[in-house]
Amino acid sequence: MQDLFSWQFKTDRKPTIKIRPVVSNLSDIDELISKSAPDRPISEINRIDLAILRLAVFELIIEKGVPPKVVIDEAVELGKEYGSDSSAAFINGALGKLIQLEKIKTD
Repeated sequence: MQDLFSWQFKTDRKPTIKIRPVVSNLSDIDELISKSAPDRPISEINRIDLAILRLAVFELIIEKGVPPKVVIDEAVELGKEYGSDSSAAFINGALGKLIQLEKIKTD
């Protein structure tokens, strides 16, 4: 997540191997974030929250290697630790909406 967060400040820089898959799918990921948090444009989302959401959406929709509940729990915890007071609730709400929109099974 740290690599993805710092890459957001210098997008002309080549992404590290760890975040290359996320960056190569960024337009699709950002479109999904926009649909699941329509009241907050991408440009207005706190950068740490955006990095957390991008990584979580990648894991939920593209990679699919980790159970959805685990992805959401980890994202919310990252929001609590690194984000603002409202980050965890925002991240939880956006990912919950994404689960509904994409009909992802959580059991």
